[in-house]
Amino acid sequence: MLHANQSIKENTLPLMEAFYTIQGEGYHQGRAAYFIRLGGCDVGCVWCDVKESWDQSKHPRVPVEEIAAQAATYPGRLAVITGGEPLMHNLESLCSALHEQGFTINIETSGAYPLSGSIDWVCLSPKKFNNKKPVDSIYEQANELKVVIAHRGDLKWAETNAQRVHPDCKLYLQPEWEASPAMLPLVIAYVKEHPQWEISLQAHKFMNIP
Repeated sequence: MLHANQSIKENTLPLMEAFYTIQGEGYHQGRAAYFIRLGGCDVGCVWCDVKESWDQSKHPRVPVEEIAAQAATYPGRLAVITGGEPLMHNLESLCSALHEQGFTINIETSGAYPLSGSIDWVCLSPKKFNNKKPVDSIYEQANELKVVIAHRGDLKWAETNAQRVHPDCKLYLQPEWEASPAMLPLVIAYVKEHPQWEISLQAHKFMNIP
């Protein structure tokens, strides 16, 4: 039997921010989506643009029912759980609460931790930092592989991961925002030579929306 404080912790999550916007990346680009950004990450991407999410102790623990209820005040029914690294947390309760509100649930994850919760679409974005490579199980579960390209060598990393996902998984190369002037031409040329890949751009940044 769970103690009261254990039950409370399992039904709350460290919420950095939540907002209704347009998905700017990957397969669902252009769709209205409610983003739920959870605190906590130990992957440590050097080019991360939300480093303030890394320390989960800096973000309040919010009941999952409250998170889902706030999401339901908007007309869209696509929820994107992101971070930080959201799979540091058990997402069973949050997914249940969101599904009860009629949401389709996407997750954006480095894959450094096993999948939890009933997720409808898994975007795997593997990172090479701090030996936090994806766990084996996440590859078969990925619907979308999105690899950030900050250096030419990241293309080899992309191919290494593409060999492990299932054949129906969508493959995306995404130029890192700050490195985009140099990397975008490289990615364009690579996709023309390797058409199994597609290009993902951070369209929300071009549109100046969060």
